[in-house]
Amino acid sequence: MNQYGYQQYKTQSINTMTKAEMLILLYDELIKRLTRAEMALKNQNYTLFDESVKRCREIVDYLSSTLDKKYAVSKDLERMYEYFQFELARLSAGRKTEVIAEIKPLIIELRDTFKEADKINSGERAAKSK
Repeated sequence: MNQYGYQQYKTQSINTMTKAEMLILLYDELIKRLTRAEMALKNQNYTLFDESVKRCREIVDYLSSTLDKKYAVSKDLERMYEYFQFELARLSAGRKTEVIAEIKPLIIELRDTFKEADKINSGERAAKSK
């Protein structure tokens, strides 16, 4: 597949995702970038480390900015995202893998929670459409 065809496919895939699928994709990318930052730190590749942490911060900013404030859970999520931003700033300044070890499981748990909620919601939608 040529580069243009792949780019078209990728764009179409993203444009047809549900909000839940997009949210899970963002969490997956956040986890991937944290893992990349951890590996870069171990290999003393500080350029890649800084780029990865910067991308993590951008993803968390985006997640925070897209919260729908009409739901009560949004307040809790907003506090979690503030905590993640604080920890990412601490990670960037201190370059300690312990920080990644602290926040990565929380992010994975949050992602898994959204995945489970999407499964439940999809099942309910399917049952209603029958």
